Amino acid sequence: MSTLAVTDEVLVEFARQTVTNSPIAVEGNRTRWDVGGPLANGVQLLKAPTGVVEYQPAEMTVQVRAGTTVAELHKVLAEHGQRTSLPERGGTVGGAVAVGENHLEVLGRGSVRNAVLQVRYVAADGQLVTGGGPVVKNVSGFNLPKLIAGSLGVLGSIVEVVLRTNPIPAASRWLQATGVDPGAVRNAVLAPSAVLWDGDTTWVHLEGHLPDLDAETSVLGDLAGFEEVQGPPALPPHRWLVRPQDVSGFSADRFVASVGVGTIWADKPQPARPQDPAVAAVAQRAKALFDPTGRLNPGRSR
Repeated sequence: MSTLAVTDEVLVEFARQTVTNSPIAVEGNRTRWDVGGPLANGVQLLKAPTGVVEYQPAEMTVQVRAGTTVAELHKVLAEHGQRTSLPERGGTVGGAVAVGENHLEVLGRGSVRNAVLQVRYVAADGQLVTGGGPVVKNVSGFNLPKLIAGSLGVLGSIVEVVLRTNPIPAASRWLQATGVDPGAVRNAVLAPSAVLWDGDTTWVHLEGHLPDLDAETSVLGDLAGFEEVQGPPALPPHRWLVRPQDVSGFSADRFVASVGVGTIWADKPQPARPQDPAVAAVAQRAKALFDPTGRLNPGRSR
């Protein structure tokens, strides 16, 4: 972690805006605005700076400001045949990192938390803090990027990140079949980008070189009558994070499960579940250390 002077005037100006007597929150495009609970009253909303700062296709890293939309970022990366693991749902880079929601194709793209190599955020006292490093092979120091990713902005206001990119595969194919065990499908193919199941139908997303996709399609054909389709099913509005011990109590009229990931989209919100006391204690200590006066995103918790 570093609090050394940052010379980027755009980031410095944003940090100045956070120095106020009011509690603050950074507003993206509100695509996951209610995750973690509603904000308290009287919160001052700020917009993070935008723009791609530096992109190194050969190193497969990109430095981008938090207010940039994921769509804008991916448009820049696509010119060099690359992408990131951030979800494409209309939100901003900072919002995606703060929520920590993975792309539907997380099995192929990797997780958001592992994609964040470096994070810059404004601390509760208005200081700009940098954690991590702008290289893929970086293991020194406390891993602030993994702590900030998924923290919902309650530990710091994200202003800039360095992300790991990955290549856009040469070919892509979605397949669909009914009445097949999704677990067997997940185990039958080498590296699917996604395996989805709604209780009856299973969807598989294959990516790679065309001969490999043909070979994997042939393997799946031995399990069931898979047919090629245009894409994944429409997802219900509410995202659940489900642990193995929660599956037995899961109930929804309509759902789509991401097999092997622990994510389910359902037609109703996920019920609150009791938090492990040890986990709650660690979260409270972290909040007290990073934001002792409770001015960052009050009302929200992870």
